[in-house]
Amino acid sequence: MIDRGSVRRVDIRESGRLARGLEPLHAMAYFAPETEDLLTGAGLKPGRMSYFAGRSAPMGAVGAGVVAATFYNFSPTLVARSIPDAWTLATPETVVVARFAAVDAALRRMLGNDVVASPEVAEAAGLARRAAEACTVEGRPLAAAHLDLQWPTAPHLVLWHALSILREHRGDGHIAALGVAGLNGLEALVSYTATGRGFVTPFAMASRGWKQEQWDAAIAVLAERGILAADGTLTTGGTAIRKMIEDDTNRLGARPWNHLGDEGAARLGEIGGGLVRALLAAGCFPDGVFAATR
Repeated sequence: MIDRGSVRRVDIRESGRLARGLEPLHAMAYFAPETEDLLTGAGLKPGRMSYFAGRSAPMGAVGAGVVAATFYNFSPTLVARSIPDAWTLATPETVVVARFAAVDAALRRMLGNDVVASPEVAEAAGLARRAAEACTVEGRPLAAAHLDLQWPTAPHLVLWHALSILREHRGDGHIAALGVAGLNGLEALVSYTATGRGFVTPFAMASRGWKQEQWDAAIAVLAERGILAADGTLTTGGTAIRKMIEDDTNRLGARPWNHLGDEGAARLGEIGGGLVRALLAAGCFPDGVFAATR
């Protein structure tokens, strides 16, 4: 049992490492076939609409501009192909329900019913919820919207929802850090891809809806600023900027982890890490999406 009266602050680098390490537990929903099956069953069109509507539904029937702004690195043209049309096919409330049902089915398929119902998952759910409920909402639109949702009752869904809040809270802070660094959505995506982490370039371009000429133009702008070399690799200055962004993101995302304390955070990372490994072994992400250094 963790003594909440003696919790110690979590080092911001460690909290960042934990957040990144647990993110697949949230992100698996975007790749699980259950998501498109159940969201199209709710009325949405096949394809990217399930992603844009599913992730933005907690904000209500918002327009394409709000989605592009809060998601940040997607082409507004791509967003506009799905939003706001999605809301003429299914209400945000219906989409939220279908999304939770998809997560339930996907986790049961990949982890098995015994793991889903295990005491460890229930323990992790409690820890993650404590952290999520400590998130501040000022300037955090996606985190705030997810916090406004009614909590599910099943522990594995509580865990997924809590980690989704933590991921969106960190992402909202990351966007603030990118703004300070003077990077728009495409420039942020191009420069991050150049680090060799995250998405591989072909998937980043295709999934975010950017054309080759737009990608090349962003490289040229970043090269002029001294962030990238002409071949698209990071310069020393570019590496320093990406480190600054990561440090700022960790700092801005530290509050919920400090509320949990280093012992609680470590325990959540221990249980969640095992679940992530099981999901990866079950093929939760297709090949050709993430760089090998992820």
